[in-house]
Amino acid sequence: MTLPAMILAGGRATRMGGADKPLLMLGGRPILSIILARLAPQAGPVALNVNGDAARYGGFGLPIRADSLPDHPGPLAGILAALDWAAELGAPHVLTVAGDTPFFPDDLAPRLLAARGPTGLALAASGRTGDPRDHPTFGLWPVGLRDDLAATLARGEGRVRSFAARHQPGIAVWDDRPFDPFTNINTPDDLARAEAMIAAL
Repeated sequence: MTLPAMILAGGRATRMGGADKPLLMLGGRPILSIILARLAPQAGPVALNVNGDAARYGGFGLPIRADSLPDHPGPLAGILAALDWAAELGAPHVLTVAGDTPFFPDDLAPRLLAARGPTGLALAASGRTGDPRDHPTFGLWPVGLRDDLAATLARGEGRVRSFAARHQPGIAVWDDRPFDPFTNINTPDDLARAEAMIAAL
């Protein structure tokens, strides 16, 4: 089976005034459209993790998966939704990407597949090889981690990094020059900088 991918966009976006970040316009089109175009050559079926009224994303024709836990517990709950969806598809892994990061690498999937650790988990990072910054919402997650992840969330533990560290992730590192491909859009200023990047490219 071709690798399934889940776009994680279930947060509250408080620094963006509660706006749906994937629906913000960048370079004349929604950020979600840019993300889908980058995913298309790398993944098979794509779904979207969002909470609230799914109709606002109806025009994209994507399967919508909300968090299975209330009160927006964070991206780890979105990763659980991704694993549950992948299990229904019969897939052994699922790729996750953040819904506010439009410039992620076009070789994300193959490099994460190559970087898998002993449990099958791989995470993205950027910077210099000796001191990279990890980006744990960009990962390749084995479906076999579902039960432990559900138990972790049930205990009220919601940090992606802490959960991932228990499972010996492999790390794939991308250069952050001339800019970090994992630059995300959290604020109106970030959106303005991203517009400038689009113009420069």
